[in-house]
This record gives sequence, C-alpha cells and structure tokens, in this order.
Amino acid sequence: MSAVAKLLAQKEQLLARLDPGPNERAEIQALLSKIETALKLLGSQYSTAAVADE
Repeated sequence: MSAVAKLLAQKEQLLARLDPGPNERAEIQALLSKIETALKLLGSQYSTAAVADE
C-alpha cells in the first residue's frame, strides 16, 4: 500500500470518528492536520518528480 493510500485510509478512519468528546476531537483534528500536511508534501514530491521526468 502506498504512502498516499495509507494516509487517505487514516484520514477516512479519523473522519468516521468525528463525534467524540472535546479532548479526543482536538487529538483527531491534530492528526488530520498532520495527514493533510503529509499528503501535500507527497503531492509536491510527485509533481516535482513528474516535471523532472519530462
């Protein structure tokens, strides 16, 4: 499973849990933020690699 697929799966699991108490909600939001950042970084790496291959 690729890194992107793993991150997207984690994101889906966290989004499914978004009816928690206030402490868990903050933890989930922090994890979602990290996942979004990782996805953006991976996306920029793939974009850079695609441009380098052209």
